[in-house]
Amino acid sequence: MSDETTQQKRSGWKQNPEAVQANILRVAHAVFAAQGLSGARVAEIAERTETSKRMIYYYFGDKEGLYLRTLEEAYREVRERERALDLGGLAPLEALRRLIGFTFDHHRSNPDFIRLVMIENVHGARYLERSEAIGKVNEDAIRTLADIVARGRADGTFRPDTDPLVLHWQISAQSFFNVSNRHTFTRSFGDALVTDAGQDRVRRAVVRSILAGVVSDPQALDQAEAAQAACRST
Repeated sequence: MSDETTQQKRSGWKQNPEAVQANILRVAHAVFAAQGLSGARVAEIAERTETSKRMIYYYFGDKEGLYLRTLEEAYREVRERERALDLGGLAPLEALRRLIGFTFDHHRSNPDFIRLVMIENVHGARYLERSEAIGKVNEDAIRTLADIVARGRADGTFRPDTDPLVLHWQISAQSFFNVSNRHTFTRSFGDALVTDAGQDRVRRAVVRSILAGVVSDPQALDQAEAAQAACRST
């Protein structure tokens, strides 16, 4: 890129600070996911955004501040996509099926998000603990599940002891493992489950295993799956 083009780009950014920050956060997301907090260099992030370290420090304070904002943005994006599913208008069983499938697909398509969460676990979640924003956006995930569960209990679809927090743990755990342990699992057991066909098998198994644990009538689940299979074949 020519000096003139770079200067024009930077000049435009002066008029749009939100775009500057969004660009920095996108690059920081990739760098932190690849190199961790300790390994990441603000100079590299600045170079890849074609901005300056000074501007990064101006917006985010320091490297830890940038890392925290990157975490916040990563979680915010997931919850924003969940809200876009508009699950409130669906029957409880279908709403839960959609949410499980979305989480599995999101994590599979966003391995950098999984790496960021793994890195934050290495740090004992101490940066996440500092963030009021992450706590608020993650409350949305439980509220969404609580609404689905409440409706499912009320109409008899779900067992009375269905727990939204446990459900969230189960959905997250299986979807997370599929990405976080992909390399070690493949090295140990082969790559059959990481092909597109294999991932489709895993996805269906994850969805069914979670739904089977909460439905009050297993036959209703079988009937719903049979109907979905019929739709896929037509």
